[in-house]
Amino acid sequence: MQKNMTRREALATLAGLGLTGILAGCGTGASDSSASDSSKSGGAKASKAKAKATDDVVVRVASLKGPTTIGLVKMMDTTSGIPTDGAALPEDNSAKKGSGITYAYAVSASPDELLPQIIQGKVDIACVPSNVGSVLYNKTEGKIRVIDVNTLGVLSVVTGDSSVAKFEDLAGKTVYVSGKGSSPEYVLDFLLGKAGIADKVTVEWKSEHAEVAAILASDPAAVGILPQPFTTATLVQNGSLKAPVDLTDVWKEYATDGSEFVMGATIVRAAFADEHPEAVEDFLRRHAKSVKQVNADPKAAAPLVVKAGIVPKEPIAQKAIPQCNVVCITGKKMRRALEGYLQVLYDANKASVGGALPADDFYYQQA
Repeated sequence: MQKNMTRREALATLAGLGLTGILAGCGTGASDSSASDSSKSGGAKASKAKAKATDDVVVRVASLKGPTTIGLVKMMDTTSGIPTDGAALPEDNSAKKGSGITYAYAVSASPDELLPQIIQGKVDIACVPSNVGSVLYNKTEGKIRVIDVNTLGVLSVVTGDSSVAKFEDLAGKTVYVSGKGSSPEYVLDFLLGKAGIADKVTVEWKSEHAEVAAILASDPAAVGILPQPFTTATLVQNGSLKAPVDLTDVWKEYATDGSEFVMGATIVRAAFADEHPEAVEDFLRRHAKSVKQVNADPKAAAPLVVKAGIVPKEPIAQKAIPQCNVVCITGKKMRRALEGYLQVLYDANKASVGGALPADDFYYQQA
C-alpha cells in the first residue's frame, strides 16, 4: 500500500539526508551527454495499446528553485509559461477531449512542499535531487520511475591558492565545505579515498554555502568547495579567486563503472507512465530540446532562469549556465550514470537512498 508523507515527515526525511543545502547549487563544466539517447529511450514497459493515439492529458510538472529546473525553462516558456510564485497545479491531469498533451508547471521553493504532492499523486513528473528519486521509490514501494538525468555534478574547489591546480593538491590543506551528513560528504569521502589523500586533508564543515563563501572572501588563500551558482557569484565578487577543480571531472577520473556525479533526475509516477506513455515520451523530447537550447544560448535563457526564481540576476545566470551541467540523459546511459552514483551513497549511508538500492523497474525503459 502506498504510504502518505506529511509535511513534517518530509522535513524530517530531508533533514536527515541534508538535501536542502544541495538544491541551491549545480555542477560545473559542459557535458557531451546533453540530450543523449533520448530518441532511443523513454517509453514505458506497459503496452502502448493502453494509451490513445494522442493523449488528452495535462502533464503536471513540478520542480525546485535550483539547477534541476534550468534545463526546463525553455520548455516552460513555450508550452505554458514560466510559473510565478504561488502557482498551483490542477487537481487532476484530465484534459478536454481533443486538446492533446498540455503542460502545467509549479516551481517550489523547498522540497518539503514537493515530496508529499508526488506521493499523493498531485504531481505527475518532477525534477528532484537524484537520490530523492530512490528515496521516493522505496517510500512508495516501487511506484516511482526515473526517466532522465537532468543535472550532473554540483561542486567545485574554489580558492585563490595557486598551488591548488588539481584535486590531489588538496593534500595538506584545510577544506571548507557544507553538507555534512548528506551527498557532498559521501561524494567527497569517496573521491578523497580514491585519490589516496583521505588522511591528508582536514575538512571543516559549515552549515551553509554562504559561510564557505564568506571565509573565501576574507581569506583568498583558503580552500573551499562550493556549488553553482554560488561558485559563479563568488568568483564575480572576488577576482582573486578561481575554481581550478571540478568534482564532476574528478568523479569521471576515479569512477571506473561508467557512472557519473549525478545531482538531478526527473521522475514520474509509475501509474501515470503506464497510462500515458506517449505523454512521457513527449515530455522527454521537449526536455531534451529545451536543454539543448539553454546550453546553446545562455544569454536568451538567463531571463527565464531569473523569472523562475533560480538566480536573482541575469548577468550571474548567464555566466553560471555554461558551468551548470544541465543535461537530458535517458535510457541505458541514464541507468549507467545513476546506478553507480547511488551505490556510492548507499555504501556511505543506506538512508541516503531510502534504505535500499532501487530495483530494475525504477529505471524507465522503452516498451
